[in-house]
Amino acid sequence: MMLGLGTMLFHVSCKSEHHEKEEETTFYVTNPMRKDTVITKDYVAQIHSSRHIELRAQERGYLQKIFVDEGQSVKKGQLLFQIMPKLYEAEMQKAKAEAQFANIEYQNTKKLADSNVVAPNELAMAKAKLEKANAELALSQVHLEFTQIRAPFDGIVDRFHVRLGSLVDEGELLTNLSDNNIMWVYYNVPEAEYLDYKAALKDATKPEVELLMANNKYFGHKGIVETIEADFNNETGNIPFRATFPNPDALLRHGETGNVHVTIPLENALLIPQKATFEVLDKKYCYVIDDEGVVHSRQITIAEEMPHLYAVSDGLSTDDKILLEGLRLVRENDKVEYEVEEPSEAMAELALYAE
Repeated sequence: MMLGLGTMLFHVSCKSEHHEKEEETTFYVTNPMRKDTVITKDYVAQIHSSRHIELRAQERGYLQKIFVDEGQSVKKGQLLFQIMPKLYEAEMQKAKAEAQFANIEYQNTKKLADSNVVAPNELAMAKAKLEKANAELALSQVHLEFTQIRAPFDGIVDRFHVRLGSLVDEGELLTNLSDNNIMWVYYNVPEAEYLDYKAALKDATKPEVELLMANNKYFGHKGIVETIEADFNNETGNIPFRATFPNPDALLRHGETGNVHVTIPLENALLIPQKATFEVLDKKYCYVIDDEGVVHSRQITIAEEMPHLYAVSDGLSTDDKILLEGLRLVRENDKVEYEVEEPSEAMAELALYAE
């Protein structure tokens, strides 16, 4: 009885070992697939207001009044700051009095000139004196107006660099003003990608891009790539692109960061799973199975990378059978048993996002 039990266990053990060996020597292969797809690229971006300016004092004096608060939305022409105007008011009154005196003097001289009592040159001098007085009056009015700092456009007031009662000098920074209705998003593109972009731009259509904000959520409006700067940065090899985004809800602010998300179509791309490749000395390879079931490594050139997939530009064709799994279990010139899996089925298992 013990002999029979031992014989049975030996038979089961041999069958199990034979089954495992068979499983180890059976591999799944598939073919590269031609398909229209898209790739996405992300670029670190800086967000700027389309109009972002410094508001500076145009006259020296004490800051008498502040009419707004930091972060407040203001309208074009709205009064923001008042520098103490007393000195400039006095200067304007003096200039006004001198202009009135010069006008009276001119009118009297004109009457005398009309009666041929004084020479025409004397009338001309009186007129020049009046014009000079009027110019000085206009200048004093400008200086007085400079004591009032108004918003040059609709926007949002930034933090204050001065406080009420501060003595400010001419040209001193008071605050910044941002127009956030339209946002300019800048991102740097490497030279090779810039050349690809220009080659693919067949007409005057401006490509659309998306903005991934710092909270990993996409901004609700798409932007349009409207301009490329003139020069490359010689240190980085990049050139800045600028995309324009509408900002109707004022969600974006000047100085924010994010990522520009660019979608690029690929026509008739040759796709393979990333897991079917391996790397040797920074070069990509895959195992190709010939008609005799013999394994051969082959170098390939990757054109683009996508989630779980590579687009191959050289080294493979749709007729090749590539090893899907078990790459570490085979060596060059091994002969293996394999089963062919349809490319669509093999890639459907990879969470394929490209439609």
